[in-house]
Amino acid sequence: MDSLDHAIRKNRTASATVTLSHAGSPVVQQDIRVQQKNHQFLFGTNWGESTLALVNDELSGQEKEQAELRNQHFFDLFNQVTLPFYWARFEPQRGQPQTSRILNVARWYKEHACTVKGHPLCWHTMTADWLLALSNREILQAQLERIRRDVSDFAGVIDQWDVVNEAVIMPVFERYDNGITRLCRELGRIELIRRVFDIARETNPKATLLLNDFDVSPAYDILVEGCLAAGIHIDVIGIQSHMHQGYWGSQRTLGILERFERFNLPIHFTENTLVSGNLMPPEIVDLNDYQVKEWPTTPEGEERQAREVVLHYKTLLAHPAVQGITWWDLSDGGWLNAPAGLLRRDQSCKPAFLELLKLVKGEWWYPPTRLTTDANGQFTFNGFLGEYELSAGDQNVIFALKEKGETSIFLDI
Repeated sequence: MDSLDHAIRKNRTASATVTLSHAGSPVVQQDIRVQQKNHQFLFGTNWGESTLALVNDELSGQEKEQAELRNQHFFDLFNQVTLPFYWARFEPQRGQPQTSRILNVARWYKEHACTVKGHPLCWHTMTADWLLALSNREILQAQLERIRRDVSDFAGVIDQWDVVNEAVIMPVFERYDNGITRLCRELGRIELIRRVFDIARETNPKATLLLNDFDVSPAYDILVEGCLAAGIHIDVIGIQSHMHQGYWGSQRTLGILERFERFNLPIHFTENTLVSGNLMPPEIVDLNDYQVKEWPTTPEGEERQAREVVLHYKTLLAHPAVQGITWWDLSDGGWLNAPAGLLRRDQSCKPAFLELLKLVKGEWWYPPTRLTTDANGQFTFNGFLGEYELSAGDQNVIFALKEKGETSIFLDI
């Protein structure tokens, strides 16, 4: 992994020369302390139902203790969270969205210095059943109104959205009837994407808007190419990697990245899973078809998961186009009941969590360091891109390393 470690240092760190001044004069021979406060890179996971309930004061007893333990582990490792906006759950009755409940949680995460993303604004799965009673024209109007309402209501708290989820399969989805597939069949993928991206952009011009998909075949990068050719402004390409049937491996992952990096857009790996139990049979095409009552984690599986998690994260972090990785779910027993968490069901840490913590808050983290400015009021250090705090006497200054390579920073205290 030496080559990956070298690439991570090359693409994720800056060598900074910092000049400290006061009232226009350099602050010389000043003892200071520098410590990293946050990563620029987004290390994320999705919501936990227990966290939604905890923040909204809906838990007590052991359930509350378990939720608090989960959150403690969350903040030990992550700086980004994805919150649920599945239309069927968010607005099961038309005109009665669950805005206040989700907004409470979004504000809580933001107060804890987390980037918050909403997922998703337009998706054919888990969409509102009441759309089926509408015409396609009315479905489109309801979809656009939903985006305008939610993006507006959460602006400033949630400024990052999976706008369209899984558009490749959307118009040919046949598992059950739904309003969004009907609409996509009529408009086509690109036109539907245009309509919903345009309204999201108009509502919150500062938002980061993602197109997200599990389909990593050429069909997806052809769709991205078509959207860009049509003038659709996509901020980030989202790629899912649910590896229930086994780790892709570094080579396959790099091959996928090579196909998408040609668009010169940031890439987020938005949904990542590696199981710590028996692998899903390879003949399963749709992961939702694998329904088992018990799918336990195992000691052997946990060791395998830890090795694969380290290689997966290093492979992605080493690639300059990747700006975020979201683990899906933090705890076992979430999506598809899979043992894909970094925590067990009792919220104890698996080896994968501990190994990732060693990287994110150890190897990839600038520790609190005492330095002294020189005769020019300067000091130098090399740190990972992100937010830092400088302490000099009773003065504290926040600054950021934003670009890799050599950089100059001027701070007044």
